[in-house]
Amino acid sequence: MTHIKVLGMLILLCIACTNRAPELEESNLSASEIMAKAHVNAGGKFWSQPKSLVLKGHGIFYQGQDTFLHETHNMYRIYEATKKEAHSANGKVRIESFRNGDPIILLSFDGQNTYDQNGKQAQSDADKRWASNFGYGVIRHAFDENYSLSLLGIDTIKGNTTFTIEITDPNQGQTIFDITQESFDIVKVAFDTPRGYHHRLYSKFFKKEKYNWNQAGLVELYYNDVKTTEILWEDFEVNVDLNDGLFLIESISEMSYEL
Repeated sequence: MTHIKVLGMLILLCIACTNRAPELEESNLSASEIMAKAHVNAGGKFWSQPKSLVLKGHGIFYQGQDTFLHETHNMYRIYEATKKEAHSANGKVRIESFRNGDPIILLSFDGQNTYDQNGKQAQSDADKRWASNFGYGVIRHAFDENYSLSLLGIDTIKGNTTFTIEITDPNQGQTIFDITQESFDIVKVAFDTPRGYHHRLYSKFFKKEKYNWNQAGLVELYYNDVKTTEILWEDFEVNVDLNDGLFLIESISEMSYEL
């Protein structure tokens, strides 16, 4: 009986090792190798060094027991070539979100100042607000000077096995990304914010024929594991000219850039 039990344990051990083999083999990739594959899958140099990006879609916002549909949700972005802090605003950005034709969210950064519907915001308030939102873009700078990468382990996101990688920026700011093992899609970002621990899930990727760009169609936002928002991107344009005036908000405006 003893020999039978030992033989059975050896068989189970062999089966377990066989089942884990693909995962162990994939994990032999370094953090840099995984990140390089993620960059290529996302769109290579065109994706990692864009000049501008326009995203158009709609949003679903959750507040307690209430759910609100914003039929229009747009983002306009001008990028800087370098980034030293992962969670501070840089370049230029405008976010606008309309419900029943009214601007519920109107927020912009013109490179120096932050504006909302009431005009220019105080610097401290603006810094906290952007620190609770900026984070994904740092992955484009993962190979910049004084950045470092660490492979933290393996996870599962929406049924996909992922590599979990931490990016540390030159100021020691940390951002965690999950990248699928099979296709190297970037499916999660997570970081600490003044609002709480924040993570986003990315899925429903799509492309346009004229761009080498893998765009997430669904972005789900969570703070302290509570879902607050779903953004459904329906269209995008890359490297279009955006007027500087788009990022200056002195009062409530319904200005919306047309693709």
